Amino acid sequence: MSKGLIHHIEIYVSDLDDSINFWGWFLEELGYTTFQSWESGQSWKIGDTYIVFVQAEKRFMDITYHRCRVGLNHLAFHAGSRQQVDDMTKKLEEKGINILYPDKHPFAGGEEHYAVYFEDPDRVKVELVAP
Repeated sequence: MSKGLIHHIEIYVSDLDDSINFWGWFLEELGYTTFQSWESGQSWKIGDTYIVFVQAEKRFMDITYHRCRVGLNHLAFHAGSRQQVDDMTKKLEEKGINILYPDKHPFAGGEEHYAVYFEDPDRVKVELVAP
């Protein structure tokens, strides 16, 4: 284990089933495997790192998430290649997932960032960035 690497990330979601449907296929495309599953949560793991999604309790859902408030803005994942970014973009479009910044795609982050940007069901921004 390398000192300082992220151990896990835990995200509370408004609808666990929607999040599982959204994140499951995407994370598995990147090489993650299902790690834990229970009534109010599910996680996927790659190497020594895992991502957890937990159903938020109703009493905490009166204020909806927005990535520009204090807190998590986005998650960015490494792609293996530009081709993987292109393939993922096509899959996202086939699933009806909104691609962000379509007028600048795939260089919305600048000429040095070949990436696809999109949102999860709670509008958390997700990036897949090629080397």
